[in-house]
Amino acid sequence: MKTIRSLFTIKTKFEAFLAIYAVALGATARGVHYLRDYPGFGGQLLFLACCSAVMVVGGLMIDGVELKQAYKA
Repeated sequence: MKTIRSLFTIKTKFEAFLAIYAVALGATARGVHYLRDYPGFGGQLLFLACCSAVMVVGGLMIDGVELKQAYKA
């Protein structure tokens, strides 16, 4: 079980940046669907919410990796 868990653990900042990039691609794709389904200001707000969620989660992921590295050192 530890071997499988280690495959899904983000250990370095590079891995965190790759995960953030993947999440950002998905969020912008979802935002484009929102713009198509909800034209106007509502769709723009939903698109902004998708993108801002990625920024918040990305910052937390990077901080978490730094904290884990500092804890191990």
